[in-house]
Formats: sequence, structure tokens, C-alpha cells
Amino acid sequence: AFQKSKLDFSVSRFHLWHLHLFLFIFVRFGFWQLPSSGWAHDVRIWAENRKTEVFKGGRCCFCRGLFLLPVSLSLEVSVGKATTIYAVNGTEILLPCTFSSCFGFENLHFWWSYNSSDTYKILIDGTVKNEKSDPKVKLKDDDRITLEGSTKEKMNNISISLKNLEFSDTGKYTCHVKNPKENDFQHQATIFLQVVDKLEEVDNTVTLIILGVVGGVIGLLIFILLVKKFIAFIIKKTQEKKKECLVSSSGNDNTENGLPGSKAEEKAPTKV
Repeated sequence: AFQKSKLDFSVSRFHLWHLHLFLFIFVRFGFWQLPSSGWAHDVRIWAENRKTEVFKGGRCCFCRGLFLLPVSLSLEVSVGKATTIYAVNGTEILLPCTFSSCFGFENLHFWWSYNSSDTYKILIDGTVKNEKSDPKVKLKDDDRITLEGSTKEKMNNISISLKNLEFSDTGKYTCHVKNPKENDFQHQATIFLQVVDKLEEVDNTVTLIILGVVGGVIGLLIFILLVKKFIAFIIKKTQEKKKECLVSSSGNDNTENGLPGSKAEEKAPTKV
């Protein structure tokens, strides 16, 4: 029974490995890359008949939810850690955006969109031919917008700056990227811009108090240790002096009392 269960486990791992391979091919290349005969063809026909896949841009949508399997989406877009940024009215702000792709890119399409409660528009639209060329802007909605990024040297930066901010610029700004090399797979990231009259100064009083207390406690501990070391050093020196005095006084007493080993014990030389 143990050998049978071990064999079943090995077979299960074998089939799981093949499933991972199928999913990678589906996500990376699409069904049309599979052979037209054999077991791969049977899998493709079974999947198409069961209608378990819904394609969008040449990719298997249901495969995107299999996060536990070793199949990852290579195209990623990031606008940084801060989901909300604040800027003062009339100033300039940089809206960051970077992307990465494990498979590289060719004729990559990118665009920025603006979305508020009552407005949606494309701010800037452009392409990047390859990794050795800079982005090329094809459409720009506002002259206040400037493309600041560069895709050379693997920077993959398509950030934009917005000048002369107005209160109406408050809203969601989304950076979109579509990679034809990955069957036109698309990814995006959103950042919220809040335009204010002036930036509120952060009150650091509590933080400064805490730092002062902690620093004072640490300084006090160091001072106590130094005093303790100094007192121990003084006590040690005092004890050494006392020992020397005791030894010296003991020798003098022996000399006066004529005890063995004293000078009184010595005899004067006899005259002939």
C-alpha cells in the first residue's frame, strides 16, 4: 500500500508539472502555439469545449488567478509606494511611473489618463520602439504636461510632470502600459493627486519629545556606568595603598621587637 501511494504521489507530481507547463504556454504564447496533434491538441480541444478560458488580448484570463502556480505575469507597472501625493496650487509636480518586463518589449504602447468625478481624458499617449530608444509622444492633451522619463539603460521610466497646477487637477492619474511582445498584455497603476492651497506643516513635537526622553535615558545610563567605573577604580587604588601601608608597618614592628628576621637579631662583629 505504501509503494502504491508513493507511486500515485509521483504520478500526481508528474501531471502537476505538465499542468504548469501547459499554463505557462497558454499565458506566454496562447493556444495557437501548441501542436495540432497529440496530447497537447487534446488538452486544447478539451479546454475550448469546456469554455473555461476567456481570452482578452491573446491571453488566458482564468490563468491570471492561479497565483499559487509558478506562472507569473511579466509586465508590471508601478507609481511608487505613495498612493496619494499632495501639491500646492500653482507649482509643478512629478507623477512617477516605471514598468518592467521579463520578456523585453517592442513597440510598447503607454498612456496616462486622468479621472475625476465628472471627467475622464487621455493626457499623453506614446510608444517605445525598443529598449535602446526613448519614448515617442504621439498625443498630448495639455501643454503643461511633459514626459520626463527615459527607457534607455533599462530605466523603463515614463514619468510625467504637470506644471502650473490648478485645483481642478485633483483626481486619479493612471499610467497604462501595453506590451505587444506579450500578446498585447496590459497593466496599469494609479496615483491620486490632491492639489491644496498650502501644505500643512507636520507637528513633530511629540516625536521630538520622545526622542529627547529616549536620548536622555540613554545618556543617563552611560553616565551611571562611567561613574560606577570611576568609583570602582578609586576603591581599588585605595585598597592597594592600604595593603602597602600594612606591609610596611608590619616590617617596622618586627625590627623594633627583635623578632627573627629583624635587624636587631644581627650581632656586631667581635674585635680580635
